[in-house]
Amino acid sequence: METSSPAIGIAVIGAGYWGPNLVRNAQQTPGLRLEYLCDLDVDRAKKVLGDYSTVRVSGSLDEVLADPAVSAVAIATPAATHYGVALKALEAGKHVLVEKPLAPTYEEGRLLVEAAERHQRVLMLDHTYVYTPPVRHIRELVRGGELGDLQYLDSVRINLGLVQPDVDVLWDLAPHDLSIFDAILPDDVQPVSVAAHGSDPVGAGHACVAHLTIRLSNDALAHVHVNWLSPTKIRTVVVGGSSRTVVWDDLNPVQKLSVHDRGVDRADPTGLDADARGRTAVSYRTGDTVAPALPNHEALRSVMVEFAAAIGEDRAPLTDGWSGLRVLAMLEAASISLQKDGMSVPIRQVDVTGMKAATTEIATDASRRGRGEVTV
Repeated sequence: METSSPAIGIAVIGAGYWGPNLVRNAQQTPGLRLEYLCDLDVDRAKKVLGDYSTVRVSGSLDEVLADPAVSAVAIATPAATHYGVALKALEAGKHVLVEKPLAPTYEEGRLLVEAAERHQRVLMLDHTYVYTPPVRHIRELVRGGELGDLQYLDSVRINLGLVQPDVDVLWDLAPHDLSIFDAILPDDVQPVSVAAHGSDPVGAGHACVAHLTIRLSNDALAHVHVNWLSPTKIRTVVVGGSSRTVVWDDLNPVQKLSVHDRGVDRADPTGLDADARGRTAVSYRTGDTVAPALPNHEALRSVMVEFAAAIGEDRAPLTDGWSGLRVLAMLEAASISLQKDGMSVPIRQVDVTGMKAATTEIATDASRRGRGEVTV
């Protein structure tokens, strides 16, 4: 007779902006059982749960971590607290799902990854966009070779508002794009260096507009534009390959993803004289455009399903601690470049054995980072 595995007891830490979304999806995910909502503001937590919820409310993290009914925690607190809360949970033997970024610094992120491995616990990043159907499909296209050789990536994430006194646009918005790049790049292509430029036209005290140019190991370029000051909201990603190009428009309700069999090919110079070769160096290819049929479901539900599956199957999740560390490496290098007026800065190469290649010892100014709460 088959028996189902017992549900995994989970606590959500933080009842602010993103916490209620985690609560809702934890309650609706088979394999998870929500035990606690923990927040220093107990009244706020009670309001999130409603009057008739059987989920317990606590203002004490220690109380939650001491309860044997809790096997995992989902952390939705400000990024400055991610390291302390996550480390405490891992040391208490809990599996951890944490919002972006993994930690305020690369070194703290590395310590979290090491703690997870030491205690044999799942450490997972809620890189929500990685679990959207379009990004999953793009990952399959890139890694399956259907786009050909990767030539460029371009991402735009701009909108009006969300300017806050303790947040810079780079650390607030760019983790979404960098985590997408990390998920879709082939295993043999890595970010090598980054040059970042930013500006503060409104006097917020940190960059409100930023452009990142990332050089990849195959000599392709990846570009990210993040901006709080645009009156128009744009969420687009373009991935160009030698065979096809895929365009993701996240705000298009009808056709979010399109794959274009269009591009530029090198012309065959065989049999041409010098003048003809100069005029026909390239040829332009115009083929079909296909809009794949994609499922429509909430990405955060997929995050919760993956978290539960990784725990139940004793495996690493898609967005594990190492992926969070790679994103941190890009963010810290970009912050250094921003301070150095756009100087190209090497990106630390994260070795999954726990060793890292030394690149630069320049400290990143923590005041230029954002709080890191998830903004979608």
